[in-house]
Amino acid sequence: MELIDSHCHLDFQDFDTDRDEVLRHAVRAGVRHLVIPGVRAATWADLLDLCRHRPNLFPALGLHPYFIEEHRPEQLGLLRQLLETESAQVLAVGEVGVDGRKPDLEGQWELFRAQLDLAQEFHKPVIIHSVKTHDEVCAELRRRQFGQGVIHAFSGSRQQAENFVECGLWLGIGGVITHERARKTREAIRQIPVEKLILESDAPDMAMAGHQGQRNSPQWLPEVLQSLAELRGEEPKELAVQLWRNTCELFKYEFSVSAVA
Repeated sequence: MELIDSHCHLDFQDFDTDRDEVLRHAVRAGVRHLVIPGVRAATWADLLDLCRHRPNLFPALGLHPYFIEEHRPEQLGLLRQLLETESAQVLAVGEVGVDGRKPDLEGQWELFRAQLDLAQEFHKPVIIHSVKTHDEVCAELRRRQFGQGVIHAFSGSRQQAENFVECGLWLGIGGVITHERARKTREAIRQIPVEKLILESDAPDMAMAGHQGQRNSPQWLPEVLQSLAELRGEEPKELAVQLWRNTCELFKYEFSVSAVA
């Protein structure tokens, strides 16, 4: 089975000591490509360099709401510049969004809207982080009639999932569904059209069931596929083919089935 990890922070310091080894293990497990979302302007240059030297890594660039206190208005200008000069390499604007647990919600919304403007201008999909803000984020996207993107690490109700899908978005499915206690999200994902789902690890965070307390790794992505197949009563191999197609459609990029670790 060939898989794409649509959201993995392989550039984080958590992987500095064994990044190449992690990538080799992932490829051996069938994870052929990884999309690496940027989260802070200070890391964008290193992220782009990392992906230039590894043909199965693909960057996205964004200002994550978790680091709202670090972001500066002029960084939006840098993001614009990189979207102009690195357009062929950068697959998406992300990770962006609004996190209801973090301070300065007004500032988060302002930054999110500015990055949505850039995504629309440069015809890039968005990778959205939404925590305790699903309804408001959905309303903003509906107002813009902009649905080329993914709700990363979706964890919500069936109604919220359907609302995002109606906006045209995909749902990023990761470790949450491997935990039986996540009944609400598991039930929502079971009923959403498979064409609107993609896989993600969110490594080094969001560990799958059986790996709690460990650094998450993209090599465990097949365990998410297996959980999804069991939830939906589908064959993992057939599901993997559809999920690959979905990821290509979302990012408007034809990922090759060959990969070099």
